[in-house]
Amino acid sequence: MSGLLPVGDAQARLFALRKPLASKTIYFSQSLGCYLSQDVAAMRDQPAAPLSAMDGYAVRHADLPGPWVIAGEIPAGSVPGAPLNAGEAMRIFTGAMLPEGADTVVMQEDVAVAGDRLTLSTGDTINAGQHIRARASDFATGTTLVAAGTRLTPGAIATAIMSGAPQLSVGTRPRVAIVTTGDELVQPGHALAPGQIPDSNGTMLAAMLAGEPAEVSLPLHIRDDRTILSRVLNDLARRHDVIVTVGGASVGDHDHVRGALDDAGGRLDFWKIAMKPGKPLIAGTIGDALLLGLPGNPSSAFVTATLFLLPLVRHLAGAREPLPEIRQAPLAAPLGAGGARRDYLRARLAGGALTVFDGQDSGRTAPLAEANALVIREIGAPARTAGEPADYIVIA
Repeated sequence: MSGLLPVGDAQARLFALRKPLASKTIYFSQSLGCYLSQDVAAMRDQPAAPLSAMDGYAVRHADLPGPWVIAGEIPAGSVPGAPLNAGEAMRIFTGAMLPEGADTVVMQEDVAVAGDRLTLSTGDTINAGQHIRARASDFATGTTLVAAGTRLTPGAIATAIMSGAPQLSVGTRPRVAIVTTGDELVQPGHALAPGQIPDSNGTMLAAMLAGEPAEVSLPLHIRDDRTILSRVLNDLARRHDVIVTVGGASVGDHDHVRGALDDAGGRLDFWKIAMKPGKPLIAGTIGDALLLGLPGNPSSAFVTATLFLLPLVRHLAGAREPLPEIRQAPLAAPLGAGGARRDYLRARLAGGALTVFDGQDSGRTAPLAEANALVIREIGAPARTAGEPADYIVIA
């Protein structure tokens, strides 16, 4: 369709409007969900010495099948004293350092103890090195453990701590303002007069951003007034990195986002995307702040936030791969041919197959409650039969 920007081009242009925010150093307890701005390299070997992987007895393999004299005990966290001599065994616990001379751990279930005498009680083969975690078997000093641009999950944080790093360098969380527009909107839970609808978009976008490394202000609602909207955008631009408006992005007499952007001294970068739903999407700048104008129908706002707002926040926060992952699964039913815009179809992935919902009108909200996927149908794509693979994006 002439004049419409392809989705991929629009995403690239959006990211090009501003580089990732400056990095900062924080403590591990503050880092969940942030993106690393510097690699985490191991400052130590893990483990730093050979450790026992089981509760049992440390022995010299050459002394098998025993018996042995129990010469002492090594709990986790202690440092062994004298080396292990021939014919001796040491009681040892999981995670404890092996004494010098020991090269095998026999599980406590495989031995019998009488006083200070230890004998085998199993006929199973016991191999040299059994139940020992070798030094640096997890990682060695200098190994890159978590790469820059990685989102810090609980597992990544644990690994970074084990590396020996004292703190982490991460991208700054973008400050995001949400502005909903429309005379017809009423705050959630309030009584509705004829012609009014609840404002679901502000709360929905705040909920979507809750899973991202962002500082999100409480959503604002502005009536369809270009002058007021312009003043609000100007004020928000001084205190936020991203302003996302919802509604007012089209060409109607009451759609004021483009005009308010001009009045606020902003600059339009692009408008209208070759996608469905979500064609009337606006991107621009007001000073150092980025403005992203989403269409007002909740389904359109949801889809465009998934493809533009959330990736933009990740980009600014330092993500290496800010775009949603595209996966494939078979269709549960036939799917018609694509049209002049790329479709993002609300669907449900269950039992390994994708069921695309019948109602795809952007004004319908109910399908969002069931959808866990957006099926991607390319421009002009041929019709597909059940069982054929389709690309999709996972949505919460």
